[in-house]
Amino acid sequence: MKTKIVRKNNIEVAVINSENLLITDVSSALDLILTIKYETGCANIAINKEAIIEDFFILSTCLAGEILQKFINYGIRFAIYGDFSNYTSKPLKDFMYESNNGKDIYFQPSSSLAVDKFCECI
Repeated sequence: MKTKIVRKNNIEVAVINSENLLITDVSSALDLILTIKYETGCANIAINKEAIIEDFFILSTCLAGEILQKFINYGIRFAIYGDFSNYTSKPLKDFMYESNNGKDIYFQPSSSLAVDKFCECI
C-alpha cells in the first residue's frame, strides 16, 4: 500500500494505491479508516478500485452499504477511483451517479479527479 498526501485548495486527501486487497469486509474498512486517520490525520480518503473486493460492487451483497456507512459514521469522505466501465448493473451505475452528486462518497476515473471532487464539494 502506498499512501500519498495530496493538498489542493487547503484540503488534504490521502490517496491510496495498492495492488493488494485492502477492503474485503466491514472490519478491514474500519481498520483502513483508523490507520489512515491516525497516520495522516486526513478526513478525505481516495483508494484505487483494485484494492476493494469485487463483492463491494455487487449491490445485492449489501457490502457497499455496510462499508460506506462506516466511512460516514467516522466523518470520512471517501472516493474510489479507477475504471468502472466494465460494470453493467443499472442499480450500481445509479448508485455511483447519486454518490457523485453528494458530498461524501465518490466514484471517479482517476485519483486526480477524485482529489478535485473533494475540493469542489467543500
